[in-house]
Amino acid sequence: MNEPEFYRIYEDEKRRDYITAATWGTFVSIPLNLSCTFMDHGMYPALADKFLQARLISVSVTALAWLWFKTKIGRAHPQVSIMWFASPMLMILWMIYAANDHTRYSPYYAGLNIIMLGMGLLSSWAYVQNFITSAFVLGTYVAISFAMNPPQPIGSILNNTTFLMLTAVLVVVGSVVNSRSRFREFSLRYELDKNRRALEASLAQLKENEAQLVHSEKLASLGRMSAGMIHEINNPLNFAKAGLGFLREKEKFLVPEQRADFADILKDVEAGVGRVNTIVSDLRMFTHPDTEQRDEVPVHEIITAAARFLNNECTDKVEFEEALAPGLTVFANKNKLIHVFTNLLQNSLDALKNKKFTDEKPVVRIGGRVENGTTILTVYDNGPGIAAENLGKIYDPFFTTKDVGEGMGLGLSICYRIVRETGGKIFVKTEPGKFCEFSVELPAREKITATN
Repeated sequence: MNEPEFYRIYEDEKRRDYITAATWGTFVSIPLNLSCTFMDHGMYPALADKFLQARLISVSVTALAWLWFKTKIGRAHPQVSIMWFASPMLMILWMIYAANDHTRYSPYYAGLNIIMLGMGLLSSWAYVQNFITSAFVLGTYVAISFAMNPPQPIGSILNNTTFLMLTAVLVVVGSVVNSRSRFREFSLRYELDKNRRALEASLAQLKENEAQLVHSEKLASLGRMSAGMIHEINNPLNFAKAGLGFLREKEKFLVPEQRADFADILKDVEAGVGRVNTIVSDLRMFTHPDTEQRDEVPVHEIITAAARFLNNECTDKVEFEEALAPGLTVFANKNKLIHVFTNLLQNSLDALKNKKFTDEKPVVRIGGRVENGTTILTVYDNGPGIAAENLGKIYDPFFTTKDVGEGMGLGLSICYRIVRETGGKIFVKTEPGKFCEFSVELPAREKITATN
């Protein structure tokens, strides 16, 4: 394992477990320490009061260590945790020296064994700490034994030191084994979690690919169906256009008082035929996408051209904002992108009509920037947004939330197809009642050439 992230997480887990173990150590150490006061009265009645003072100092230091873990700084720097066992160790070493027991040869050394075992049990992976502490206890005990007046007998020192050393060896060896087992166990958990996250990402990608395949199949099926519809509609549509042209020529033969009504009726019929023609044009674009050569196109020209095709019914009531990077261009087919942004802008205008504004003005904001070699174009409006239940269907052909006669639901389907054919992506971000923003991501020329 050479991953920095792996070791960072491992050390963080060790730190948390270290604090937990030390917290339990302080919790257990305080009552056990004080309970041994009765043993002091039985073993060394003359020193019982001094020993009690030593125990009170020891538990106070241990309690301070416990309080230290409750602070943010203490959790970040848990080194003070050694006080839960260092404090009683120092206390026992002092008691051995103060008792200067030449009759029973320092029976309190057993307390050092108990503390080392507790240390090894609660900090079973901290083998460096346990080794240093055990070596310190052994060295200090031997030094104290020789510092007594008179010194402890060599036999007694060897006996007690041997038991202390055996305990230390068991604690340190156990810590090393536990540390290695802990590392292997953490490595397995880390790999398992890493593989799980990779699997989840793969499943998410598969679901996205599946959704895209289903969507593409829908579009292909619709394309095959629409191809026949276009042919059948176009013929009578051309007859209707020719007839309207003939009627327009005959208008001049009408008496003046009939011309006004005739012109109004003819205008309505022409508008209806024009709408059918627009629908057929959209279907033709959908079923026979343009394959003209791509060029570096200024984004400002695309937006300007798209704005000319908008329904002018409410454009004077909406505030348009443009935030394009200076000289921003995209490598794409100009006509296709004009079609995309005509649909997106028209959708924004239609959405703004369905929201009542009091404290703010209706706004359509067009943005453009380059990030990591990708051009991102956005169309934002502060309209009613898109309901959550409709987000998964907005690119489906013929799906629309507009009233009958206001749209066929092909606009976003065509946008989706054009953007995908360009090698880009289209996303939507919305908050119902507040805003909606479509983002079109288009790759740089180099990326498109490499893909092709």
